[in-house]
Amino acid sequence: MKIVFTFFLLSVSVVMFGQTDSTAPILTFEKAVKIALENSVRLNQEKNNLQLSQAQKTSGYAGLGPYVQGSLSASRNDGNYFNTNSGAVVNGVNDNISGSISANLNLFSGFYQINTIRQLSNQLDAQNYLVHRTSQDVINTVSTQYLQVMLDVELLIIAKENFEAQNKQLQQIKEQVNLGARSPVDEYNQDAQTKAAELRYVLAEITLNNNKAALTQTLLMDPFEQFNVERPNWDINMFGTDPLNIEELANRAKQSRGDYLSSVKTAEAQRYNMLAAKGLILPSVDAFFRYGSAYNKQHDVPDSVDSYRSIIVVDPSETSGYGFGEEFVGTVANPETPRPFDEQFKTNNVFKSFGVSLTIPLFTGLQNRTNYVQRKIQYRNAQLDRNNLEFQIKNDVLRAARNFEGARRTYTITSDQLKAAEVAFQLETERYNLGVTNFVDYFNANRLFVQAQTDKAQAEYRLVFQKIMLEYAVGTLKIEDTP
Repeated sequence: MKIVFTFFLLSVSVVMFGQTDSTAPILTFEKAVKIALENSVRLNQEKNNLQLSQAQKTSGYAGLGPYVQGSLSASRNDGNYFNTNSGAVVNGVNDNISGSISANLNLFSGFYQINTIRQLSNQLDAQNYLVHRTSQDVINTVSTQYLQVMLDVELLIIAKENFEAQNKQLQQIKEQVNLGARSPVDEYNQDAQTKAAELRYVLAEITLNNNKAALTQTLLMDPFEQFNVERPNWDINMFGTDPLNIEELANRAKQSRGDYLSSVKTAEAQRYNMLAAKGLILPSVDAFFRYGSAYNKQHDVPDSVDSYRSIIVVDPSETSGYGFGEEFVGTVANPETPRPFDEQFKTNNVFKSFGVSLTIPLFTGLQNRTNYVQRKIQYRNAQLDRNNLEFQIKNDVLRAARNFEGARRTYTITSDQLKAAEVAFQLETERYNLGVTNFVDYFNANRLFVQAQTDKAQAEYRLVFQKIMLEYAVGTLKIEDTP
């Protein structure tokens, strides 16, 4: 079911805040809905939450792959430290550079990751439905306020026409009093009725201004910006007269309403969230791999040193006649000189480690168990919310359907009432002008005619409003403009 307003640009009301200005822009119904959908704070917030849900779902799928991270560090030691090049503790200044890349892949964790992905997927669906329902909330609110402004326009026109008619009648009675054809009391009675009509006209204008201000607040428009509202006609007969099948509408609402579908997905997401928490209680198996290397440099180490060899010395001049000594060989490269960076980092200091680890949560202060119970309660609460919303949908559809049927009957009654009241007022006006009837009968006929006009206008807009409320309750509210 769709709300389809058939706009005929046959008449345009140019009613603004306290004055008429034909140069002000016209705010059509379609434009008002479009502005509201663009500016609605709540709808934009839900759309932002939708982007977050999408990012979380993508992250969940990425979690099935390995966690890969790299590290790089550089440091300087001054004092005693262990030199990996010489394999000894030395004292001095040493520069160190190390880097590594590691990967960790979860092989089994009680299906935690799988259930988390299912949870996030259902949360994304739930948020999608919530965005759709929120857009319907915006359309419903704007439709209600726009229809109220148009009704205020109708009531203002009725009040204005009645005031002008009463004022014209007052001028006519004054002339008759001056000619002696009427009593002065008729002039006073008519003057009082004219003032009452003028008061209703002023109050109708105030009501219109207030409701237009509420509409600008919903649309987040500048309240100082003047605008006109279009007063379209629509075919009331399109609403039909056939009785509504409430059971069918309720079943359709369960398939269409975004808030109910969102609650179903939310409950399902909480169920997988509970299962994911249960997986944390079970042992987990992970595979790991690490690859890295390092480089270090000892300061103040000379590139070359003098080399000596041991010899036996025989000297006849000495008493002993023999001994041990050293003989200078030459200057050679210092073996303790730090090796080049490429040699250390790419060849000598490279290391690899890989394997499989098993983690068994023996006792964690009951945190895992408490976490599981907490998510289990959240799942139960989500089920209760879903069941409660299911009953609410039935009540919403039942109430909206009955109100719509009542609005259709009310519109028919007020249409017939207006026809009768208009004829009666015309006849009573002629009788009063001829002096056949008294002022009280004329006053009552005028009052009934004005009331009938008001009831007819209210019934017409109430019928459209109830149609919107019915579509909103069923969850099929969609505004389309068909020229």
